[in-house]
Amino acid sequence: MGSGDDATGGTDTGGGTGQASGRLLRLFEAHRLTPTQRRIAHCLVRKADEAPFLSSVEVAELAGVSQPSVTRFAVALGFDGYPALRRHLREVAPVAAAPEAAGFNEYQQAVHAEIENLRLLATLLADPEPVARAGALLAASRPLPVVGLRAAGAQARGFAYFAAKVHPDVRLLDEGGTMLADRLDAAVRAGASALLCFALPRHPRETVDALAYARESGLTVVTVADSAFAPVAAHSDLLLPAAVGTGLAFDTACAPMLLGRVLLESMCDDLPDAQSRLEEFDAHAAARGVFVD
Repeated sequence: MGSGDDATGGTDTGGGTGQASGRLLRLFEAHRLTPTQRRIAHCLVRKADEAPFLSSVEVAELAGVSQPSVTRFAVALGFDGYPALRRHLREVAPVAAAPEAAGFNEYQQAVHAEIENLRLLATLLADPEPVARAGALLAASRPLPVVGLRAAGAQARGFAYFAAKVHPDVRLLDEGGTMLADRLDAAVRAGASALLCFALPRHPRETVDALAYARESGLTVVTVADSAFAPVAAHSDLLLPAAVGTGLAFDTACAPMLLGRVLLESMCDDLPDAQSRLEEFDAHAAARGVFVD
């Protein structure tokens, strides 16, 4: 479906969407791609179930590029042309049986798609090194700016809320405009060395510009995005992908949220006083009667 400010227009609701996306990611990540080619790859990953059946013209329209760019993309992957790539996609990323066949309604389809996204995330986390590296970078940054605009604002706020309980200086940047660069400047002047960004579709131009500015300012950018080929990839030093669900009018982001919590755990591992800070918070909260349970 898809309409409105942060809808993506995705239609892949099949239970195997996450598996198909994972196969495409492995295919594309094995090659060095240009920004235009990464845009095409990002489009195909988000349309994983449909990708084996799209024409080059349809892919070009979806990605907002020219048809010859799609052909060059196929050649860059080692194929003679787009038809050969499409045949390959039908072999390595077959579309899963439609959930309707099992009697699932559209809401259940969305849930099953999210379950597949979480399974894909679990597979990616089999290698804990990227998350461990990200946690160390975030723990060492004083202050720690956390960016999330529009659809990604909820993820950024959730991370910043919990991170503030263990990190001495967390700065949430969830509003765009001319003040965003000013707040990045202030973080750099205060000693920030890294930045965490949540970037979800539709990707605001302000997010891309902010990450480019952050890197120019000397910050190491860690990004949680819906795909390794998202528009923010070119401006990220470490990108951690977590797919979003696109079966409803507005995207669902269970996997990015969970990845944010995993990053919090990793960051705590590199903050020696994290446990004592949590205990201190609990003591103060109990004294003030903050919680009813």
